[in-house]
Amino acid sequence: MYNFGKRLKQLRKGIPLSQEQLAKRLGVTKSLISSYENDVRFPSCEVLLQLSRIFHVSVDYLLGQEAYTAIRVDGLNEHQILLLVQLVDQMRRPQSDPKEGNPGSSFL
Repeated sequence: MYNFGKRLKQLRKGIPLSQEQLAKRLGVTKSLISSYENDVRFPSCEVLLQLSRIFHVSVDYLLGQEAYTAIRVDGLNEHQILLLVQLVDQMRRPQSDPKEGNPGSSFL
């Protein structure tokens, strides 16, 4: 079963942020963050949106509907975004074995 609190705690520790630091960024108390992480309380829509921005994930991800994270590209031009997309595509491809004499494709 999906556990919002566990996902929130993993995201928070991954940055890393303390409960107090996250609470300050959200304008809430540390005890409320603890309540979220222990599945005692559930955040409002406004807080969910703030969390998605802080952790660079979608609200769907926070709610357990997606298994991937998002990358914010605001402030980048089209060429920079294209380079990021190409880099991600390159990282998803299996690496060639240099023993086989296949140098693989080079990035850009």
